[in-house]
Amino acid sequence: MAFISINPFTEKENARFSYLNSEALDDSLEDAWKGFKVWRKLPLKERCRKIHRLANELEQNREAYAISITTEMGKPIFEARAEIDKCVWLARYYADMAPKFLEPKHIHTDSVASYVQYDPLGVVFGIMPWNYPFWQVLRFAVPTLLAGNSVLVKHAPSVPMCSLAIEEAFDNSGFPKHAFTQLFISEEQAKTVIESKQVRAISLTGSEAAGRSVAALAGAALKKCVLELGGSNALFLLPDGDVDLAVKLAIQGRFGNAGQSCIAAKRLIVPEAQKEVFIKKLIKEAQGFIYGNPLNEKTTIGPLARKDLAKTLDDQMKTSIQMGATLHLGGKRKGGFFEPTIIADVTPGMPAFDEETFGPLACVSSYGELKEGLKLAKQTKYGLGITLVTKDIPKARQMAKKFEDGAVFINQWVKSDPRLPFGGQKSSGYGRELAEEGIKEFVNIKTIRV
Repeated sequence: MAFISINPFTEKENARFSYLNSEALDDSLEDAWKGFKVWRKLPLKERCRKIHRLANELEQNREAYAISITTEMGKPIFEARAEIDKCVWLARYYADMAPKFLEPKHIHTDSVASYVQYDPLGVVFGIMPWNYPFWQVLRFAVPTLLAGNSVLVKHAPSVPMCSLAIEEAFDNSGFPKHAFTQLFISEEQAKTVIESKQVRAISLTGSEAAGRSVAALAGAALKKCVLELGGSNALFLLPDGDVDLAVKLAIQGRFGNAGQSCIAAKRLIVPEAQKEVFIKKLIKEAQGFIYGNPLNEKTTIGPLARKDLAKTLDDQMKTSIQMGATLHLGGKRKGGFFEPTIIADVTPGMPAFDEETFGPLACVSSYGELKEGLKLAKQTKYGLGITLVTKDIPKARQMAKKFEDGAVFINQWVKSDPRLPFGGQKSSGYGRELAEEGIKEFVNIKTIRV
C-alpha cells in the first residue's frame, strides 16, 4: 500500500511512498502532542513571526512549489503560481491579524471582571483534497497553528510530493519539531487518528461521502469537526443582468482549475430570452482555451487530476444528454483530458443538474418567469455559494437573504478570500474557514469571571 504520485499529463509515475506502520503512526500521534505542548507555550507574537517566515519561504521558492503542484495534479503553471501567491497572502494576513482576532474579549457585567479568552484545543487533524494541494492545507493549518494548536495532515493520496513540500516549508521556516506533521496513512488509519486520545478536533475538505463518514466518527468520539464539502453553485443571470459580464464570470467560475473546484459555477441559469446569445458568447470564449503540457506558459487548461475523474464527468454528461440535454461544444475526452464542454437544456433530474460535476463542463438551464429562475437556482442539496448577475443591486441584496448558501456574490464569481469567512450549509458541510471565524473554530472559548 502506498501513496503514488502520477503526472496527469504524461501519465508517468513521479514517486511513491509507503504508508506508515502502526508503530510509526502511534509515535507520530505522541510526537504531535509533545509538539503541541512546545508550540502553545510560544508567545503569539513569536507564532506570528514564524508564519511570516513561512510566507517568505513560499514566496522565495514560488517556482519550485508551483512546479510540484503542476506535475502532481495537472493545473497550468500560471494557476499553480497563483495558488502559491494566495498562500503567501493568507499567511501574511493571519500573521498580521491573529493578535486582534485572539485578543481576550472583555464584557461588562456586575462582576469585577468578565472576559472571554481563546485557548488552543490541542492536536487538530486535517484531511485535505488534491485540487488545490497547497492552498487547502494552508487555509486550514495557518489559523489553526496561530491559535496555538499543533497540526497533523493526511493529504490526498495523489499529491504526496506536495504534502512533503508543505512540511518542508514549515521546517525551513523554523517551526518547532512536530508542530506541523504530514502523514502517509490509509483511510482506515485515519479512523485511528480521529479516535486517538491526542487528537481533539478534525477538519475535512472533501466529498459529501467523506464528510458523512468523518462526521460520524467525530460525533462518536465527541470531537468537533469542520466540514468543507462539495458544491453545485449556480450562476444566476437575472433578466436585467449584463450578458457579457455573465459570460465572463461563467468562464472564470466554471473553467478555472479545469473546473475542479467545489465553488465552481456548475449550473448556469439564464433567462429564456437571453439563452441563445448567452450560449453563443460562451462558446466563443470557451473555444479560446489552449490545451497542452501544463508546464508550458501558453497552456491555459490542463488535464483533470486523474483518469477516473474524467470518466465520471463523461458519464454525467452522456447520461444528461440521453435525458434531453443538448451538446453545444466539446464533449470528448482522452485519458485525463476532458475538452471544455457546454451543454444546455439541463433540467432537474439530470446528473448535470443534481450532482456535483467536477471538471470543465458548463451546464446551462433557462427559465421564463423570474420566480421559476429563483426556484432553479435554489433547487440543490448543496449550499456553498451562488453568483447573482444583475444591475439592480438593492434588489439582489434583498434576494441574497433567500438563499441557503454560505456565500452570495453579486456580479462576481464565488471565490475564497482570507478576509471573509468561507463554508457552506446542507450537503456542503458546516463550520467556517478563513477570517476571524476561521481562527476561532479550533479554540476553547473560555469564560473568565472574577
